[in-house]
Amino acid sequence: MPDEAAFHTKPQLAAEMVRAIRSEGRLPCKSLVADCLYGNSPDFLDAVDACVGVTSLVAVPAETRCWLQRPLTTEKTYTYKGAVRAKRVLPPETQTPLTVAALAQSLASSCWYRRMVSEGTKGPIAYAVARKRVTLCKDGRPNRTGWLVRKRTLGSSPTYAYDISNAPESTPLRLFVWLSGIRWAIEQCFEETKPELGMAHYEVRKYPGWHHHLLTCMAAHFFLWHLKMRLGKKSPSADGVATAPLVSGDPPHTHLHGSRGPRAGGVGPAVQSPGLSVAQKAS
Repeated sequence: MPDEAAFHTKPQLAAEMVRAIRSEGRLPCKSLVADCLYGNSPDFLDAVDACVGVTSLVAVPAETRCWLQRPLTTEKTYTYKGAVRAKRVLPPETQTPLTVAALAQSLASSCWYRRMVSEGTKGPIAYAVARKRVTLCKDGRPNRTGWLVRKRTLGSSPTYAYDISNAPESTPLRLFVWLSGIRWAIEQCFEETKPELGMAHYEVRKYPGWHHHLLTCMAAHFFLWHLKMRLGKKSPSADGVATAPLVSGDPPHTHLHGSRGPRAGGVGPAVQSPGLSVAQKAS
């Protein structure tokens, strides 16, 4: 490991990445999604809130506590090491915050809406979705206010998932449904890049080699997905996507190979896209 590399947790690393994206302005985005490891990190949530204009949907654990109405706080002074200090405290009559799991169980059936979240390999995936404005509890005091989005599976024994969002109050429910269904793309990225582009296959002993290997695999995956989007859907042929020449006078383009989408070594002869080209020389 390089000498300047210090230990950071995953949420701390993610918070640094979000701050860098915001400050450099190289990766404009409108939304950000993450699992509950990051939803349990105040540092990460603060970094997301600092990105003005970015709507987040971050999963939180079931034991996360919140209030339906933001409680009032009072200022209390105390003396510490000879200095008078002040802190915000809750009045004794303040209602105890509920866990998001208890709040979901208490909702009436009319609060839940059945929505299709995403398309799975076996067809549409539908959930029951509900939302509520809440104020999260941190160290016994009110923290950030936002949307609590609850999602449960259909059937007699439903399972629940909980997310918080910094979206404005006027945000329609369909945006939360869409955001809750796109996180699968992160897992799909790993599932495709590991076996098909060799992300999990390397024999390196130093950090630069490992870092370069992962970056190369991700760049290759990004490139092949752009080829797939530009060339369109698969043709009826057995081995891929038939395309027409993109530039007059070019040799005919043939196939983007692969019945399961783009993969390493899966670009046929003379496939060309604006700014990037992969061609096979005549033998």
